[in-house]
Amino acid sequence: MPQITVDYSDRLADDFDRPGFAQALHTATVEIAAAKPPACKTRFRRTADDVVGPETEGHAVVHVHIALLAGRTEETKARLTEAALELLRQYVKPAAGLALHASAEVRDLDPSYRKFEDR
Repeated sequence: MPQITVDYSDRLADDFDRPGFAQALHTATVEIAAAKPPACKTRFRRTADDVVGPETEGHAVVHVHIALLAGRTEETKARLTEAALELLRQYVKPAAGLALHASAEVRDLDPSYRKFEDR
């Protein structure tokens, strides 16, 4: 915990500092949601096809999913969501003429969530 997944348009492959974003989001998650630094895990999934409204060109999409163990207030979740969006503004610089559609959400992990570490 937290489990962070970032879906992003293939068109942003060269315009998105993913390692920088992940490190900054981990820091924000520790500060805002009291997560432990070694527990922060982010994976990035590149999407090949994005359609915004009736258009298939000229748009790029980024969506950040943050899943935390239950117990955070709605205010904490909202603060973390806003922080994720602000970090996207810093770490995603789309090419000229490309409209960026960015979103984020924070949700509770299901009570069935379990994990293990194999060293």
